Amino acid sequence: MDSEEYRQPSKSALKRAAKEIEEMAGQLAEAADGVVAGLELSEEVREEIELARHTTGRGARKRQVKHLAGLLRHRPEEAAAIQEHLLGQSECHWEQQRVFHQLEEWRDRLCDPDQATATLAELGNRSPGLDFKELARLSRAACQGDKAAARQIFRRLREIADTLA
Repeated sequence: MDSEEYRQPSKSALKRAAKEIEEMAGQLAEAADGVVAGLELSEEVREEIELARHTTGRGARKRQVKHLAGLLRHRPEEAAAIQEHLLGQSECHWEQQRVFHQLEEWRDRLCDPDQATATLAELGNRSPGLDFKELARLSRAACQGDKAAARQIFRRLREIADTLA
């Protein structure tokens, strides 16, 4: 056997790569308008994405996604750019989720009478521009069961979220 035969990807590797591109095409068909608009694509690929997005029948949509995947397999540069863009979107989403959950945790701790004082001190160390009096007042009200105060705490924390990270 030639050494060139060993350099070529195996049939299984080619199938895995084709499946990945098909999954990416499916993600494009399901993606929000803003995600697709942020991509620099050829007109043909953009039309195929729009066609796949607007195809409503289950079987027809599946065929259209496969057609889009086939087109992307013949354009590896565009496929790589799309994959990179989708990964960036995903990472941004997970970072936003992490920040949101951290804010929820601080809000819950501020609404708990046993943890409110320590949490106020911790937030004060992280964000010197924080309005302690207002946050302490809201925390006391939330500890007494005022749900509107808990929502206000979350709004205040979201306003200063970039200084807390």
